[in-house]
This record gives sequence, C-alpha cells and structure tokens, in this order.
Amino acid sequence: MIEMKVFGLALDEESQVPVLILKDLQEKAVLPIWIGAMEAMAISLALNDVSLPRPMTHDLLLNMIHKLDAHVVAVHVTELTEGTYYADIEVEVEGGIRRIDSRPSDAIALALRAKAPILVSEPVLDQVANESKDATVVAFSSDDTDKWTELLEKFDLTDTKYKM
Repeated sequence: MIEMKVFGLALDEESQVPVLILKDLQEKAVLPIWIGAMEAMAISLALNDVSLPRPMTHDLLLNMIHKLDAHVVAVHVTELTEGTYYADIEVEVEGGIRRIDSRPSDAIALALRAKAPILVSEPVLDQVANESKDATVVAFSSDDTDKWTELLEKFDLTDTKYKM
C-alpha cells in the first residue's frame, strides 16, 4: 500500500464531473478518481476546514465511531474494476481491526476528518498507469480549486429548506 494525500479537486473539462486528485507523498504517482458533486462538496468542506452548525453525514459517521470508543486507522483504495474504485475504512474497535466496505470518496471524506492516512494498493496505481498510457489526457485548469472555494463561499445555510 502506498500512502497518498489529497492534492485537490478538479472538474473534468469534458464531462464537468468532479475529480478527486490523489498524489503519493513523493508526488511521483497521481490517482484521479471521478466522484459525485455531493461527495466533492463533503471533501471540499474538510479540505477547507469548514465547520457547519450541524453534523453532515461524514461528521456523523466519525462522531459515531468515536462514541463507540473506536477510531479510524486508515482508509484503503483496494481495487479498480470496470472503471469503479473500491475502498475499505479500517477501524480499530475493542482491540480489534474491522474493515468496512466504502466508496473511495466517502472513505476519503472520513479520513480527512479523522486525520487518518489514505492508502492505495500498488496494483491499482499500476493499473491506472497502464490504462492512462492508452487514454486521452484529461485537462484540469488551475482555476478548479478556485471554483470549489467560490462554491463554498456562496453556500448559504439560510438558503436551505431544512436547517442543518
């Protein structure tokens, strides 16, 4: 397993879908993961240290883990099959380790909140590297981070139908 960090969020210029960009700690390997808009927002909130008056889903999950006297050890991106990434959340509870199946975007949103390492299996990185040799390159503009920050700045809790 290779430890990686969240390098940032970008938008796929062709599809306008958010892309989570992971880089290894030496910044030699890059792993782009296409994710949903809500998951991108959850990750962006954690990256920008935004706290809301009420817990969002990932905050709730982390609170539950802590209330059960457990903690998030790490998250693992374990597999890439037919374009879909798979991940596990590794939780230590009652002296034992439990692995919980998760979408990578949710696992990473949780890892950021828990300050837990993000680990990616070497076969996944190898597979992405081999497939990217034959694929077209997705261009990311340098303004993508600014787009997410701008979106967060426009987010107004009073505009929502239900209070958080």
